[in-house]
Amino acid sequence: MLKHAVFQSKFLPYLLVLPQVAVVLVFFYWPAVQAVIQSFLLQDAFGLSTVFVWFDNYRELLEQPDYYAAIVRTFAFSFAIALSSLSLALLLAVMADRPLRGSTFYRTMLIWPYAVAPPVVGVLWVFMLNPSLGVIAHGLRALGVDWNPLLDGDQAALLIVLAAAWKQISYNFLFFLAGLQAIPSSVIEAAAIDGARPMRRFWTIIFPLLSPTIFFLVIVNVVYAFFDTFGIIDTMTRGGPAKATETLVYKVYQDGLLGSNLGSSAAQSVILMAIVIALTAIQFRFVERRVNY
Repeated sequence: MLKHAVFQSKFLPYLLVLPQVAVVLVFFYWPAVQAVIQSFLLQDAFGLSTVFVWFDNYRELLEQPDYYAAIVRTFAFSFAIALSSLSLALLLAVMADRPLRGSTFYRTMLIWPYAVAPPVVGVLWVFMLNPSLGVIAHGLRALGVDWNPLLDGDQAALLIVLAAAWKQISYNFLFFLAGLQAIPSSVIEAAAIDGARPMRRFWTIIFPLLSPTIFFLVIVNVVYAFFDTFGIIDTMTRGGPAKATETLVYKVYQDGLLGSNLGSSAAQSVILMAIVIALTAIQFRFVERRVNY
């Protein structure tokens, strides 16, 4: 017999949900509505003068070649960060799932980086790969690599991808490890008895059974790459050199806070939100078909 929770008052369930609903309304829906409204306005830096300009902010924004470059750059960053963090996390999870001595210690150490804030991650990687002071930078130069992300845009982009992926590996590792441990051992043992080698067992049994976890993590990592990399970019490169690491979320900050163009910044945030929603919808529409539940 299934047990169901019974509330003494019909208002108690709504009361329990109310704090979460309040947080979502105050910190997500209200700022989103404010951004949409502000995207149709032309304001000064102090908000003392406001003019309703309809779609002028969007029109001017879409006429800027730099904005399209930022869109392409953001998609490239997102793909590189998601692919590298998911691949490395899956590899580490598969290795940590084996019955090894001290596996609990290894798992704990692999989880720790997720507790580090994005700006701190940026500072750590800057110190390691700083062309003047970085230990890794000195090693690269000893190998003949002309490493200077302060002047080379491609190297700065690579530095952002490495730091952002390293920050997200721990989060992905947790879910992959939980997914691996949820796979029945009898299925894998049956494949081994049938003569399937480890690589074949992984690609034909383990990987398909992990598809729900992979689908969830792909969405989370794309959202992370679009939004949560702001702190890393701000502490490491500030969008430079020559806007080589200026993504959409950082351009919103630069144009709005530093450039005092509040209307354009609001329009950019609306477009960014629409892009992320569209990407999520596309993934649910097409990618979920390949998920095995």
